[in-house]
Amino acid sequence: MPKPFLKQTNDLLARGVEKIIVKEHLEKAVKSGKKLRLKLGIDPTGADLHIGHMVAIRKLRAFQELGHKVIIIVGDYTARIGDPSGRDKMREPLTKEKIYENLKTYKKQIGKILDVDKTEFAYQSEWFDKKNIQDVIEWASIFTLQQMIARDMYQRRMKEGNPIGLHEFLYPLLQGYDSVAIRSDVEFGGNDQEFNLLVGRTMQEHFKQRPQDILTISLLIGTDGRKMSKTYNNYIGVMDAPSKMFGKVMSASDEVIGDYFTLCTDVAMDEIAEIDRAMKNGSLNPRDAKARLAREIVTIYHSAKTAREAEAEFEKIFKQKEKPSDMPVFKAKKTRYLLTDFLVEAELVSSKTEARRLVEQRGVKIDDIVLDDWKKEIVVQDGMVVQVGKRKFVKIASTNT
Repeated sequence: MPKPFLKQTNDLLARGVEKIIVKEHLEKAVKSGKKLRLKLGIDPTGADLHIGHMVAIRKLRAFQELGHKVIIIVGDYTARIGDPSGRDKMREPLTKEKIYENLKTYKKQIGKILDVDKTEFAYQSEWFDKKNIQDVIEWASIFTLQQMIARDMYQRRMKEGNPIGLHEFLYPLLQGYDSVAIRSDVEFGGNDQEFNLLVGRTMQEHFKQRPQDILTISLLIGTDGRKMSKTYNNYIGVMDAPSKMFGKVMSASDEVIGDYFTLCTDVAMDEIAEIDRAMKNGSLNPRDAKARLAREIVTIYHSAKTAREAEAEFEKIFKQKEKPSDMPVFKAKKTRYLLTDFLVEAELVSSKTEARRLVEQRGVKIDDIVLDDWKKEIVVQDGMVVQVGKRKFVKIASTNT
């Protein structure tokens, strides 16, 4: 379990917080000692969470340690639609079976930060299974089409000729009604979720409840400065092995160091400011700052001991040019592969295009021999080691030997 979070009200309501609606009311409620009902919705659209998802979870933990009630809404209905916020194209709908398959590891991942014994997990199906079309008509009557299509992503889609699904307008209504169902006092969400959170306030007022306050959280960008996403392979997974997590942090661009310290660690803000000043005046090498950052993050999701071991492993690979002592094993199903196919199948790259680029940049080695022909066919053998870039390795275990 991570060390205690800072509990000062100013830090609680400022660090990593983009906006609060209504700030004065929430400040007063927190200082009064009133126990608040805190809501965060999670759509199980994939099996694994990354540390960007955990920024809001970490803020919830800070409130939880003050005695407030945390309620995680499992979006087993909204995941079938897909949140359109910030999307230039419609999401692919998920089946009910896929949603519940993705859910299997969520509680374990969330439990790395939250005290799950004190956390309530509520499923949308608990209330939506009991609703009918008359309820949907009532919810829809609260809002106008103009309110919906005024959102930036819908304006972009119309301009670019991309379709807007009618079902997408249901998403904020369902998320909004969740707040009614659990009588939420405060809803947390990313800064791209503000419209949906405001819908919750409006629906609570419609159903004669006091409207929830809203706390939007800064979005964590990926290690390369783009949006954190599996598509870009720039994410740090909550379930990543310590050495992999450490290496990913070390590969992050220097520009994200400050944000990662602020949003992903418990390091005090004045110390983070000092780290930033030291990097700018040249007295601190960004690499050393990232090593500190990597230790902090690995400690939170694993332990201080594994963080030290991960750092030692990193130094072994990058300073001493040795191979990792414990590397993933790829079980080859055949003896011959096109090089690009192999790299994708072994999950060393996300696409054949990336494979081709890395080979052309001389970033792919087999048993320390650089490969420079992406069209090459390779013959795999037991124990062969494939390296991509500086930190990705797999050892081949052939099923044909």
